[in-house]
Amino acid sequence: MIEVVRARYDDPAHAAALVELLDHYARDPAGGGHPLSDFARAHLAEALAARPFVFSVLAWGDGAPVGLINAIEGFSTFACAPLVNVHDVVVIDSHRGRGIAARLFAEVEAIARERDACKLTLEVLAGNAAARALYEKLGFDDYRLDPALGEARFMQKWLR
Repeated sequence: MIEVVRARYDDPAHAAALVELLDHYARDPAGGGHPLSDFARAHLAEALAARPFVFSVLAWGDGAPVGLINAIEGFSTFACAPLVNVHDVVVIDSHRGRGIAARLFAEVEAIARERDACKLTLEVLAGNAAARALYEKLGFDDYRLDPALGEARFMQKWLR
């Protein structure tokens, strides 16, 4: 039986699950292939709790954490409304293919609707076919405004 809950960063079990699951994702090639830093492990729950525009959803199976989505509220200037960016999606290897990610996304969408968000956004690596197939099944599509200009590209510039 899988239970999906809204994470409470001040709950030690939730905080530990958040770190454990995010570290699992970070170690995966899709997450960069490296464990979380000691600093991130020690401060993540506290840092997220300090940001009211961030929320997390956890999935539990047989008393153990098996899935996580971290989401960050942003703002669409064109819609003049909040949006929610799905930042991290994790389901542990042993529980993939059981519909857990879809259940996590359903809870994220419910929270986004409570916040009156106009849309959900996410980034996915081009080679992550399984994740992309799930996202398309859930109604996500490539971001584009004018087909002649192509699809949007996610870019980054490290500052530290």
